[in-house]
Amino acid sequence: MRRGYFITLEGADGCGKTTQSRLLQEYLEQQGYEVVWTREPGSIGLGQRIRELLLYYDGEVAPRCEAFLFLADRSQNIEHVIKPAVAEGKIVICDRHTDSTIAYQGYGRGENIEELTYLNNLATAGMKPDLTIVFDVSTEVAQLRVGDEKDRMEAAGIEFHKKVRFGYLELAKTEPERIKVVNADNSIEQVFEDTKRIVNNMFKK
Repeated sequence: MRRGYFITLEGADGCGKTTQSRLLQEYLEQQGYEVVWTREPGSIGLGQRIRELLLYYDGEVAPRCEAFLFLADRSQNIEHVIKPAVAEGKIVICDRHTDSTIAYQGYGRGENIEELTYLNNLATAGMKPDLTIVFDVSTEVAQLRVGDEKDRMEAAGIEFHKKVRFGYLELAKTEPERIKVVNADNSIEQVFEDTKRIVNNMFKK
């Protein structure tokens, strides 16, 4: 049995990646692939409990504590969802993964990026995505898309989200073979066309 693929979709809040992840899942299933959709935080079971804490806890959360909660969720997702599915030859689409931790807790919160990278590798047992698509959108447009009802991360402020966006673009520069950037200021239809092209290019390789 051929090993499957592991695709992650990334970007700042309001970039439209969740919409694109569902469109991509539908498209790939129409092509005859078995697809598993998951997200971080909050895939299944324990992850859903962690998601509630991370996004809706109304008290103070230390940046390092926040990072460890994301990492705990990631470890659970890798072991119980991602790794088994890829081993079975399926395509896994994950809405956020390791790059979110670097962008949000590293560039956004100011935690040590080298340490976060080490912890990411520990949480994933060294497993890396075959492809990562970053949906890049201007911070002002992203904030408008999010709307007034924001979770704890979405409500972190525009300067925080500008740092997050910068972080994603810096990551894309360091790993251009894995990380591809799509202009998410465009229409949903155009963004999806760009996404399909990138995914189909991965299959050709």
